[in-house]
Amino acid sequence: MAQHLRNQVEIALDQIRPALVADGGNVEVVAVDEGGAVSLLFQGSCVGCPSQRATLRLLLEPLLKQRIPGISEVIPVDPDTTGSGL
Repeated sequence: MAQHLRNQVEIALDQIRPALVADGGNVEVVAVDEGGAVSLLFQGSCVGCPSQRATLRLLLEPLLKQRIPGISEVIPVDPDTTGSGL
């Protein structure tokens, strides 16, 4: 089920990703758990941006919850804890 949710999350994010990329940023889906929690890693100019929290709470989280039944929350991931070197 988590993989199915993850695929749906990717599809939904692909619809708004062009706007993020146009501003020099992006998001990566790090995980989607069985409880519907989505972990997102902000990238590019989104890292450290003062509007990051607003983007998460006012755009990304409502979009995902509205389009995908079963999404319970959207959690930002600290880039220093992902091991991705970002």
